[in-house]
Amino acid sequence: MAGSPCDLTCSPLQPPGYHYLDLVFSFLGTVAFLVDLGIDAWVAANYLKAGEYYWGGLVLGLLVLSSLTIQFFSWAWYRSDPPDLRQELQTGRALIVLHLMQLGYLYRCLQALKVGFHVCHKEAATETQRAYAVFLSHDISLLRLFETFLESAPQLTLVLYIILHTSKTETFQIFGICTSFLCIAWALLDYHQSLRSFLREKDKLSFMSSVLYFLWNFLLVCPRILSLAFFTALFPKFILFHFLGVWSVMFLWVSWQNTNFMEHEAFEWTYRAVVAVILYFCWFNVSEGKTRHRSIIYHTFILLDSLILAVSWIWDHVPLSTDSHLMHLLVGSLSSCFLGILLRVIYYSYFHPTVQVASPVSYDEVDSQESEKEGATGFRALAMVGQINPRTYRLSQNFFAVSLWRRQHQENGTLGDTTL
Repeated sequence: MAGSPCDLTCSPLQPPGYHYLDLVFSFLGTVAFLVDLGIDAWVAANYLKAGEYYWGGLVLGLLVLSSLTIQFFSWAWYRSDPPDLRQELQTGRALIVLHLMQLGYLYRCLQALKVGFHVCHKEAATETQRAYAVFLSHDISLLRLFETFLESAPQLTLVLYIILHTSKTETFQIFGICTSFLCIAWALLDYHQSLRSFLREKDKLSFMSSVLYFLWNFLLVCPRILSLAFFTALFPKFILFHFLGVWSVMFLWVSWQNTNFMEHEAFEWTYRAVVAVILYFCWFNVSEGKTRHRSIIYHTFILLDSLILAVSWIWDHVPLSTDSHLMHLLVGSLSSCFLGILLRVIYYSYFHPTVQVASPVSYDEVDSQESEKEGATGFRALAMVGQINPRTYRLSQNFFAVSLWRRQHQENGTLGDTTL
């Protein structure tokens, strides 16, 4: 039980393992990134070729903004990591040039493949080498999440708006819509799995819990994006004001929770701005501890906002035929939203592992790192085998309702055999 003193069952904290399946997912993730990049360029080229310079410019603008942001975070994290983890990039100048050329994220992907392949095909691979492979994959997972909500989600909203505005659909648009929806939900699942990789083997994300987690994210993101597309089709000049208004509220909320994710205070504001964009589309927990009330407030706010956006479109199109495909789409979106909330409740009630503590409370995963004032030096000095990614390890510490005693022993490199 939580709160019992550490005994002989305590063991040194081990980095997550790295297996062939991890290498396969790294390869697929790299291919997906390159394919997505090619499709974005293809979509933009089609719009520009058709004389739709505004739409083509928006697609390219989202692509550039997303790339600049993930390159910034990639550079900042490389800069804060120990030098022995970036032996091929010894100088700060090399790091800057690599990321200015927008190649930092791709370099991470290729480096993860190289290290992962070496680990999987070398029987005598050390724990340090395996830990390094996991270290790289965890950063890639977080960067992929940022890229998804800075590019894929806004671009998906744009494509849906264009279809509603023109009342016609191109083949590449249908393909892009389907893949974008799946990529968004997959990015959330992949990041969630990377956080849970620090858990004991029996508490890893099972197949059923993976399916439920994927589905409730997918079912909640779909109606949110559809409502934004409907509103944009009705009031294209006001969607920017809507985004800035909701984004400002989310930014203030994140700042109020006093996040401490980045190494420098100036970088922290950029992180909060990105988290606010994610919150514009879906739930993203940024602080440890009891989150039930925050989650209820957030989902109530987003649900009401989405309903107002959808109703405003319906009101403008009254009378709307019950045989209309758009009517079916609206009903399906509403059903998707409530089904997603139901699956989320089921997941956290029956499939999400929690620590039994003296005072039972509802806890959620923390989707952002909450560093402590002692700083990263003490964290990296833990008595552990190999390098552990601080940006995901500290998140995993806050996965559960841990006692103060257990948290202190985690920070000293030991984990009791606590009932989860």
